[in-house]
Amino acid sequence: MSETTKPAYSPGLDGVIAGESAICAVDDVHGLRYRGYGIEEMAAKVPFEDVAWLLLHGEMPTETQKKEFAKDLSASAELPEGMTGILKSLPKKMRAMDQLRTAASALAAFDPDTGKFDHEANLRKSVRLLSRLTSVTTAGWRISQGKEPAIETKESLASRFLFGLTGKKPEAWRVRVLDTIFNLYAEHEFNASTFAARVTASTLADMYSAVVTAIGALEGPLHGGANEQAMTMLRDIGKPEKAEAWVKERLAKRDKIMGFGHRVYKKGDSRVPVMRGLLKEVGERVGQPKWLEVCLELDRVMEKEKGLFANLDLYAAPVLMLLEIPSELNTPLFACSRVAGWCAHVIEQQDKNRIIRPRSIYTGKAPREM
Repeated sequence: MSETTKPAYSPGLDGVIAGESAICAVDDVHGLRYRGYGIEEMAAKVPFEDVAWLLLHGEMPTETQKKEFAKDLSASAELPEGMTGILKSLPKKMRAMDQLRTAASALAAFDPDTGKFDHEANLRKSVRLLSRLTSVTTAGWRISQGKEPAIETKESLASRFLFGLTGKKPEAWRVRVLDTIFNLYAEHEFNASTFAARVTASTLADMYSAVVTAIGALEGPLHGGANEQAMTMLRDIGKPEKAEAWVKERLAKRDKIMGFGHRVYKKGDSRVPVMRGLLKEVGERVGQPKWLEVCLELDRVMEKEKGLFANLDLYAAPVLMLLEIPSELNTPLFACSRVAGWCAHVIEQQDKNRIIRPRSIYTGKAPREM
């Protein structure tokens, strides 16, 4: 790169086209589409396992494929021998996302396809990761609370997640709501964690290395950690009538308000209507409708004051809280869903690979002598 010619530069790669993908499209016109299907339409209609299959294979599964996929996920649900010991050896106060990152890395040691990089091996690794991230997340949480892991193998991933927290069979409506949440979070184009996974995969590193990279990126409060931060904000506000004053005070301090704005969506996150509907339903079921009212008022005030619309995290945070999922697990839960998208992108990247190696603009000292 010439030192005298300064090329175009987009901070944060805003608007930069960094690759091609057939997995997902997101824009203000058509919303969010997985392999061409609008997620807003199918989020509450299709099981998460079908969505995961769609992302990995490109088409919706046949009945035979559904049964085989369910069997494969079930076979991978139990943690490999030694994995529980690793989880028990971790510090009890370790953050849940750090625990998940460590566990995901350790899982590679137990995968018979580690060291294989062909398409079929990557698909097999994807199934194990999809199944086992749920198991290590809930097992790790119970261990940190002084309890033994509770792992269900036969039910859906959403049901297994809820069972894994309590050791009790969850109510059907809770499973359905979490299944919809998993669908909404499963994939979102070249977001930070997905792009990070593709960068790692482009070096021909193993699937597990790419997923660990993605988990690390997801942890940050400007990405996956935003829903946990959003719940802290909502608890701080407490009542809808306090929302406007709270927002204005934070804006005066130039504080970032979590749950608003998006790099791609400029007219509003297309997933929000579905999540807003879930918050209405769950709030009414458990007798806490105020959280929807707080979110709606925040939404109104932020649009008026800053022209910003709510993103998925604002409405997801209280839904997860009302499902009695500890807020510390909001981001790990996100990972248990998004791993479907991560794996699909790793496979796509390595099937037609070129190492991702951008350039930078040098801003240091001019050439000089010693």
